[in-house]
Amino acid sequence: MASQHQTKLIKEYKNKGYYVINLIKTNKNGIPDLLCLKDGERPLFIESKEKNDTLKPLQEFRIRELKSLGFDAFVSKSK
Repeated sequence: MASQHQTKLIKEYKNKGYYVINLIKTNKNGIPDLLCLKDGERPLFIESKEKNDTLKPLQEFRIRELKSLGFDAFVSKSK
């Protein structure tokens, strides 16, 4: 189930014209929560975290891995 922050992010990026996929179960543990796609833009991966939640080491690794492959990847924390 998506958190309030994740639901807000999905709406925000859809409004920006992105096709947003919530990556619930994949073959890659630690992959960011959202994949945002838009014609002419690099794929964007977003890890959604609530205010007091922290990244696990595997999540940090996946974000670095995605960046090394030329994708945009970042963490968005709720306020």
